Amino acid sequence: MSQIYEFLIYGVLLGLAQGLTPGPLITLIFSETLKYGKREGIKIALSPLITDSIIVSLSLLILPNLAEYNVVIGMISLLGACYLIYLGVENLRIETDKFEVEPAKKDSLRRGIIANLLSPHPYLFWLSIGGPTILEGAHVHILAAVLFIAGVYITLIGSKTAVALVVDRSKTILKSRYYVYAIRALGIVLVLFALIVVRDGLELIGLL
Repeated sequence: MSQIYEFLIYGVLLGLAQGLTPGPLITLIFSETLKYGKREGIKIALSPLITDSIIVSLSLLILPNLAEYNVVIGMISLLGACYLIYLGVENLRIETDKFEVEPAKKDSLRRGIIANLLSPHPYLFWLSIGGPTILEGAHVHILAAVLFIAGVYITLIGSKTAVALVVDRSKTILKSRYYVYAIRALGIVLVLFALIVVRDGLELIGLL
């Protein structure tokens, strides 16, 4: 039984590391929370619950032939880079001195889903670490695999939600002009992440 709970602990630690590691999704949480409030940031934090069900299933299916899928993951990475550049440029074009929440723009969940689906990071995580651990846990006991997945998502979603709440609280002490600077800075960060994703994608395709 202790071996089963080791998978839970492993999942908790991995989820926390994934949740707090700087990346496009964290940057998007910062950006959307600053612009539209904690509710929109939390929506992005929850987006892995939707996208990863597809990614985990895909990873478990293709693990036996992983090498053959590097080009596919590389192409997904390049698409993801294009989307990150789009989001970054959108932030850089912010000109208003005060952000006003517009209902038509409250599409943060969709943004989070697209960003996560087009990011190579969840694919690489579940193909290289998560997927093999699930299979290993299932050989020990099905409960071990379930606890591993639960541990990952409890801390992954929990840590990203905490980030949204902290950013929402801190933004109240910022003057409106600093809002603009913060959003533009995050736009630059998104573009930089896009360049990193381009590099990762080209390496997977074999062009670097």
